[in-house]
Amino acid sequence: MSTQYNVLVVDDEQSIAKLFKKEFATPQRQVQSAATGRQARDMVRRGHYEVVVLDLRLPDVSGLELLPEFRQRMPDAEVIIISGHGDIDSAVEAMKLGAYDYVTKPFNLDEVELIIERAYQRVCLRRENRSLRHSQGGQRPARLVGKSEAIRQVQYLVARVAPTEVPVLITGESGAGKDVVAAVVHAQSARADNPLIIKNCATLQKELARSELFGHCKGAFTGATENQDGLMAFAHQGTLFLDEIGELPLEVQASLLRVLESKTYRRVGEKDECRADVRFLFATNRNLQAEVEAGRFHEALFHRINVFNIHIPPLSQRKEDIPLLVDHFMGRLMTPKRHCAVSDKAMRCLMAYDWPGNARELRNVIERGIILSEGNVLTEHALPRELLGTEEPPQAALSLDAMERQHIGKVLQLCDGNRSVAAETLGISRKTLYRKIRQYDLE
Repeated sequence: MSTQYNVLVVDDEQSIAKLFKKEFATPQRQVQSAATGRQARDMVRRGHYEVVVLDLRLPDVSGLELLPEFRQRMPDAEVIIISGHGDIDSAVEAMKLGAYDYVTKPFNLDEVELIIERAYQRVCLRRENRSLRHSQGGQRPARLVGKSEAIRQVQYLVARVAPTEVPVLITGESGAGKDVVAAVVHAQSARADNPLIIKNCATLQKELARSELFGHCKGAFTGATENQDGLMAFAHQGTLFLDEIGELPLEVQASLLRVLESKTYRRVGEKDECRADVRFLFATNRNLQAEVEAGRFHEALFHRINVFNIHIPPLSQRKEDIPLLVDHFMGRLMTPKRHCAVSDKAMRCLMAYDWPGNARELRNVIERGIILSEGNVLTEHALPRELLGTEEPPQAALSLDAMERQHIGKVLQLCDGNRSVAAETLGISRKTLYRKIRQYDLE
């Protein structure tokens, strides 16, 4: 998906504005124009622009006077100065004030379009770099692992809601995988190429929560020495995932409700509104309805975010997913120099345990087990003490499907992935083996 971006042309010559709109407007690039500094200021206050093409001389103000204002109000945007009366001094001054480039009239249209596109690419790079500390940047794509009826239902709900813009409330116990569901919703949405910004509301400081979410202006409070964007700006055209939404301070909840209803917000200390082009996902392990009744959660906000609920059952209720999750975590945690398999007894211990910490606890146990494995085998001796003694008889611990899956997987390992040899060893046709591999997700 190509991301659409906005260009503002500020020039008092109508012919220039018409030329830019005619030559540079595309499905990916919207071009708007302003003829005066006052009009440009109003448009910048009300709109969101990635690139500004600014004439040096306007009827009511100098472009060099507007430049620092635009840079302060839109920290991500790039400003290109154009002038019919260019001189070295004004060019040097413009670059000192933060202009991306300085172009003199008459100009070559192809060159100007290239400058605009390069300026936009710099905006994208700045946003990506700044968003990395809040997002899942660099991680492998998340996926929902499991074959249980519960997981198939979650997969169905994700597939239906992901292409929409509806807010999603993801519920379930701590460690059940709410963050994975949020990542998959984003990955299957129309915003997948844009940032997924993640914030755990439990980490928000009560006094600074509003600022961190919405940003602030210079002088808005003690310590606000410069304009600062918040998570809403970081997530522009992307997705904002607010984990543990039940921990959001009550006084900030009303402001968030306003964003959901009006798609606008104000930075702390600022009167002008900013547009919020954001998809919202929420997660909680609390009973928000009970929180509302206790007066700890905003009732209107609860109804607004509970439009579409996806509940993840605890791992103890879907133990048939454990072998698949073990394989998934093994694949992610093992290094090229460290490969190992899980012994039958260790797997029975994993299947018999109740997993109060859910999938997160299972992942931690597998990571520990890989470190303690011997001879490339993760045995019961590599498991935490609380998992030992939980082993049930093999016939009670594993279903027939689980045992078949485990056996086929081991034979494939012994045959170094050679499916013809594996099929012959198992006494089945290659066609049947391929079907079993797809059925049990053994690719």
